[in-house]
Amino acid sequence: MSKPEADVVVVGSGVAGLAAAIEAARAGARVAVFEKQPSPGGTSNFFEGIFAVGSALQKERYIAYSRDQAFRNFMEYNHWRSDARLVRTLINRSAETIDWLRALGVEFPDVTINMPDAPRTYHVVKGRGQAVVRALARQAEDLGVAVRMNAPVERVLAGEKGPAGVVVALDGRPTEVACRAVVIASGGYANHAEWIWKYAGLELGRTVTPMGNTGKTGDGIRMAWEMGAAEEGMGVLHLIRVAPFGPEFPFMNTVEGAAIQPVLWVDPMGERFCDEGIAYYDTSLGNVNSRYPQGYTFCLFDDAIKEHFIEKGIFRGMGTVVPPGSRLLDLEEQLERFLALGSPEFFAADSVEALALKMEVDPRVLRATVDRYNGFCARGYDEEFAKDPEYLLPLGGPRFYAARARTCFLGTMGGVKINHRIEAVDPFGRPVPGLYVAGLDAGGLHAESYSMRDTSGIASAFALISGRVAGENAAEYAKGQGASLPAFHSAL
Repeated sequence: MSKPEADVVVVGSGVAGLAAAIEAARAGARVAVFEKQPSPGGTSNFFEGIFAVGSALQKERYIAYSRDQAFRNFMEYNHWRSDARLVRTLINRSAETIDWLRALGVEFPDVTINMPDAPRTYHVVKGRGQAVVRALARQAEDLGVAVRMNAPVERVLAGEKGPAGVVVALDGRPTEVACRAVVIASGGYANHAEWIWKYAGLELGRTVTPMGNTGKTGDGIRMAWEMGAAEEGMGVLHLIRVAPFGPEFPFMNTVEGAAIQPVLWVDPMGERFCDEGIAYYDTSLGNVNSRYPQGYTFCLFDDAIKEHFIEKGIFRGMGTVVPPGSRLLDLEEQLERFLALGSPEFFAADSVEALALKMEVDPRVLRATVDRYNGFCARGYDEEFAKDPEYLLPLGGPRFYAARARTCFLGTMGGVKINHRIEAVDPFGRPVPGLYVAGLDAGGLHAESYSMRDTSGIASAFALISGRVAGENAAEYAKGQGASLPAFHSAL
């Protein structure tokens, strides 16, 4: 019995992997996708929007933000530590990728922003990332791509000029699948505790917690390294700050909507530590929170501020679902429900001193912090961190609330060094023949932080675009190695 064969094998079925499979199949390659989880998409199912510049949707809305502006802003934000050719490829192909998705049935109801003073580059997806995954999976099926779930790839087999195949667990048994090119898009290493500690200096599950990631153990990155690819971008995390956090709190709940507002935040010692106006910028929030090895800070508010959010609305929105200015009409009900849980992540007290005891901080320190902050509110000027006076709301009671704000992250942002053709390269920049790395397994895009300002939705855009480019070039490479391999064995 012959071994199963393909021209191109794709490792992972997120939007990067599925985009690669589609483009490789459209170019005439026989493609197999192997996914270690029981269902496709992974964290791709959860994104809300996609970055693009110069799309038809933007032109319809007279959004005049050019590719050159986007390129310059992105490179300056990253202090020119990003791969400029890679960034340019991403930006130049972003608009056509929106058109590409629309042709597959993906709908974009709006082009907007999710932070102040940013260009309108955020293409909101109807049905979130899950709708994109479904559309890509349908197209892959129509093109005859073989997709197997519960099929983790264990290693890439090296041939004389590049990959000779992969070893994949099919029905629990290691099986060799011959191929000419491999696209790795396994989604990073968010669940690899040893690497998170080694490269980011953070303790997984204590000082930092991954959100929405399952089984992301860096398998694809390891396999690329074993094939001679260089390392790049390890330790860059898409950090965020979430309050309150835990399985007992529903996703994007009303209490979180109140807690994340730019009111008063204190560190584990009860002292203020930043301009809370950075609430709009997840990367800044995650970075400042990660300075604390305890893995958390606190968000404070009181009854008067609660009434402000109910009657006048919130400053910062919650994604595209709850926009700025929304009134948290069920906040009172949600507060009581969450307080009844008795969770150490969210609690209340009738005085600042009593709240401090629940927070396990010195009551004198917290009292001094609140008094100093209230003085800034009374004067309308924050002499400590220069926060916008609009957000200076004093805390006077009669009841005070505290939410523990955990340092979390949505994914890792590097691992394998690639070029603008999405080819894996060795330490000297030479391509590793037939090996391509896309999405969260690839480095070279971000410097030390997730590049959010001016580029909302850049992670999903990079996954899609790098996947497309990888698929195109993998198919081209496979063709250059000879005629297409025979049809898949029935085991696939």
